[in-house]
Amino acid sequence: MISRLLLLPLFYTLLSGATEGRLPSAHPSEVGMSAEALKKIDEVVTRKFIEGKQLAGASVLVARKGKVVHFGTYGMRDRAQNSPMERDTIVRMYSMTKAVISVAAMMLVEEGRLELDAPISKYVPKVNAMKVGTVPAEKEMTLRDILRHTAGFPNNVTVDRLYRQAGLPPLASSTLREMTERLNHIPLRSEPGTKWYYSFGTDALAHLVEVGSGKTIDVFLEERIFKPLGMTDTAFYCPKNKWERFSLVYDRSLNPVTAPQPGTSGPFSFEKPPKFLSGGGGLVSTGIDYMRFCLMLSGLGEFNNVRLLKRSTVKEMTRNQLPDSAYPISRPPGGRGFGLGFAVRVEKIDSEPSSIGEYEWLGGAGTEFWISPRDELTVITLSQALPMRDLGATVKPLVYKALTE
Repeated sequence: MISRLLLLPLFYTLLSGATEGRLPSAHPSEVGMSAEALKKIDEVVTRKFIEGKQLAGASVLVARKGKVVHFGTYGMRDRAQNSPMERDTIVRMYSMTKAVISVAAMMLVEEGRLELDAPISKYVPKVNAMKVGTVPAEKEMTLRDILRHTAGFPNNVTVDRLYRQAGLPPLASSTLREMTERLNHIPLRSEPGTKWYYSFGTDALAHLVEVGSGKTIDVFLEERIFKPLGMTDTAFYCPKNKWERFSLVYDRSLNPVTAPQPGTSGPFSFEKPPKFLSGGGGLVSTGIDYMRFCLMLSGLGEFNNVRLLKRSTVKEMTRNQLPDSAYPISRPPGGRGFGLGFAVRVEKIDSEPSSIGEYEWLGGAGTEFWISPRDELTVITLSQALPMRDLGATVKPLVYKALTE
């Protein structure tokens, strides 16, 4: 009994010390959660993923009512060097980059520099003759279409292949501007605004941010999002002075593998900024940094007295925006629509605990986040594995079971 009583203050002290100055924290009981139930996350992640040799390393962050109540790190970021997964370990976020780019675009919408329902040829005049297959499209795609993945675009691999077949430079050798201005060479899968298909559209969206702001996407993000939110370890590459904190990526046998270049194909080291700054998947970050970003979202546009978006804008971004013809999205689990940058829970399903209005997305090397406005929950799970494992799905029911009010 004595040891159990000592554990809860120790948990609070460790969490507060580790995140002091970077993340707001609280004891679980202060925000209606059970510390004992949250400890189950540590037990399950350690047993199933680390001891079970499914993952080399992982992190799990849980916040409620704007306060972090759990920050667990497990296993190794580099097995050969015996380097543990730590709170400031840098990981490849891949498609969790999309949420950041979506916020950037909506900041410019608020400022009147971009319009949600204007055709993108208003900003990129060369994109004015797209086809659905071989037939001219009946209407142009809009910023809203790109944000909710109803633009009709194919995926990155298809775009890269089609550019090469047309004798054009591959994505890896292109800037966002060059890539976007060549879009007339890419046949659409469907009429804009009619079907949902997860595509490379956020890469084009990143260039629209460049057009609207007059700055390259890396500069805009640094000045307008990363610096204001205190996201000190988030960028399109991992600089040399932070390299020892950068996690390796592992395969199913826990052998290190070379990670693919974001937004395109081929290996990529992340040692220097790429020419192709992928808005769809190019960022590296830490659990601390990305939680600061997520707490801004859960705070309806504000974190730590810094406001990036209006409350009404975040509410608009995180409601289902799909027409009936595009709902639900084709990716499991079911019952989800899509907002302006996020999958949104519209219907409850039996296969997993969830809350209506919950919004989320993930990254292909094992990163996930979800935010439940109704339950005031914000959760991030991080690993570096190809293919990704079911870390997020395993943790989710444990988080919901930890709610006490």
